[in-house]
Amino acid sequence: MKRTYILDTNVILYSPGAIFTFGDNDVIIPEIVLEELDSFKKQKNDLGANARHAARIIDRLRRQGKLNEGVNIPGGGKLRVEMNHYDTEIPPCWDKNKADNRIIQICKALKEQGEDVCLITKDTFERIKADIVGIDVEDFYEKVVPENEDQYTGRIDVYASSEKISEFYHNKFIEIKDVLCYEETQGKYVVPNFYTNQFVIIHCSENPRQTALGRFNGDKVVNLNCKENTFLGISPRNVGQKFMMEALFTDAEKAPLVIVKGPAGTAKTLFSLAVGLHKIMECDTDQYRRILVCRPNVTMDEDIGFLPGTEEDKIAPFMRPIFDNLEILVDSNEKQRYKNEKELADKIKELFDRRIITTEAVAYLRGRSIVKNWVIVDEAQNLTPKQVKAIITRVGEGTKLILIGDPDQIDQPFLDSRSNGLCYASEKMKGSNLCYQVTMNYNECERSPLSYEASKRL
Repeated sequence: MKRTYILDTNVILYSPGAIFTFGDNDVIIPEIVLEELDSFKKQKNDLGANARHAARIIDRLRRQGKLNEGVNIPGGGKLRVEMNHYDTEIPPCWDKNKADNRIIQICKALKEQGEDVCLITKDTFERIKADIVGIDVEDFYEKVVPENEDQYTGRIDVYASSEKISEFYHNKFIEIKDVLCYEETQGKYVVPNFYTNQFVIIHCSENPRQTALGRFNGDKVVNLNCKENTFLGISPRNVGQKFMMEALFTDAEKAPLVIVKGPAGTAKTLFSLAVGLHKIMECDTDQYRRILVCRPNVTMDEDIGFLPGTEEDKIAPFMRPIFDNLEILVDSNEKQRYKNEKELADKIKELFDRRIITTEAVAYLRGRSIVKNWVIVDEAQNLTPKQVKAIITRVGEGTKLILIGDPDQIDQPFLDSRSNGLCYASEKMKGSNLCYQVTMNYNECERSPLSYEASKRL
């Protein structure tokens, strides 16, 4: 039986092409949605661009016939703009002039007429209200990403005999036929399915305390190259940080993209900055010209405004977490670091004055070709899939792009753990020989005892 999908404004603002994703079913846009889209069209951000894109799509379909009667869309369904059903009863305390309530009113009316109605909205409260009045309702995921527990982590635990682990240390590799992982669905140990560049923790089947760390190179599990490195006073304290260091130290030719997900306090930003500074200031290879740091919530979907100052002056407040990490890196002596605050600030200012580190609003990455830069996109969980694609495709020769973020700390109203750009990039890039990635665990929080305790409890 054909279904009737009714789209909320936020779905079209999230993805203008959502209209075409429902196969041979019918799609309805309430007239109030058009009014809301119209209010966004002049905005100079992604929401404005999506509103204008949606307007062009609907206008193109309009030429086929009358939208209030329905026009054909690819897939076999019809698109209709609904303008009726003002008399349908909804709970009396709900304001009928409110857009969300008007959309629900249309859903209820069409259901009462016998249509198999489903409301599609990214608004959690609207889903709740639709359910109250008996309307089927779903979230919209244009880019399908699994639930949290099923998302790719870039790491896997396997088991091998003590003899094979000894051979691994000697030969620097182990064949995949010599390791097993426990498959819960089958209730037994099986040969694992690896992804290229997946990090591997090899446990000894006879002695749980004996472990080895490696990476699947597409053929076999090979030894790590950088797990014990110390640089700028920083050294890895846990397995996740050793994997992160391996990914960051690998040259841009082999790993131009690094994705690091995980909770606060796991040193994602610290390690990304530290390795970048080490590569630029302490290595004589001239591999990278500068460190470019971006944060997506600076702009890309909101204007940085008309405040006085340069672009760097305007976005400086958003970069305070970067400055916090630089305070640790420019002076590795913990006891002396904060005795002279002015000297510490001057050291950090010098990095920016010499353009060793630059900051930029993410929106201005569009259209660029970034060559021989060490690019860090912090808080990447606040990117949309469309935005993360725009950023990754800006990477030119010799540039290394690091996407870091915590999928549990999303600030954008249309995004969640399944629809954000960081997790989307992680799922789509898994198995790529150009991408290294790792998800940090909560027990790998090293910021402070309180930070670790809070990450477990809160």
